[in-house]
Amino acid sequence: MTQLHPQRLLKIAQFELVRLFLTKRGLLAVAAFSICWLLILRYPIGQAVSLISSPQIADLAQQVFGAIGLSKLLDWPEAELAMYWLIALYSFPSFCLFLCSDQLVGDKQRGTLRFLSLRATRNEMLFGRFLGQVFILAALLLVTLVASVAVMVFRDPALLVSGISRSFILFCYLLIAVLPFIALMTLLNTFARSARLTVVLAVLFFAGGNIVVSILSWQIPVLAMLDYVFPGVQLDQMAGQNAGIFNSIGIPLIQTTVMLAIAQRIFARSSL
Repeated sequence: MTQLHPQRLLKIAQFELVRLFLTKRGLLAVAAFSICWLLILRYPIGQAVSLISSPQIADLAQQVFGAIGLSKLLDWPEAELAMYWLIALYSFPSFCLFLCSDQLVGDKQRGTLRFLSLRATRNEMLFGRFLGQVFILAALLLVTLVASVAVMVFRDPALLVSGISRSFILFCYLLIAVLPFIALMTLLNTFARSARLTVVLAVLFFAGGNIVVSILSWQIPVLAMLDYVFPGVQLDQMAGQNAGIFNSIGIPLIQTTVMLAIAQRIFARSSL
């Protein structure tokens, strides 16, 4: 593998941040994201305690959460963070498919990659764009977590210390959980011809791939292991705090490494 220059890698990653936060298209995406999360903070998260502690709903919540393996979340004193965890764990990976859809294809269409190749290696362009998307998702996760903690502290200031501690843990788990989704979009960007096509391919990969694996595993049960090809296979276990360290951290990191390795091989042989 070609040597990666840290300074050039970071500059390419920083460009992704500039493209999101300092361009008209990027600001529209951030505005839409902010509006969605304002509604989430106002209703599901802001009303979490009153909903869960309500005598009319408490028993129902115990039954429903227990049936789907989420009963441990009801024991959290930080009810707002429990709701945030459930919503963010499933929404951020889905959001990645759209946010990370244009890492390379747009510049390839405009011929910008040829210009960049004079100043950076292909590996630096590939991994720099991936790293930039990681920075963006980390920033969005941090902002939404801080807002959720603020809602929680407004209700009960005594939960500040425990809330910050739990928030740090949730941030780490969530960031690791989205890594394979970002890597998948990086991989698709190496051969797709448009950002829209990368989203379509990602949807087909999850929808069509899961159908194929289900049929194969029904005929040959051992092929159920193919489920681990798909990012997010561990999310259901993580949601209820039932996943071990390997499922929560090991599987996403392995998936990310494999997808980036495949992306690197394809991009190294593709034309700019």
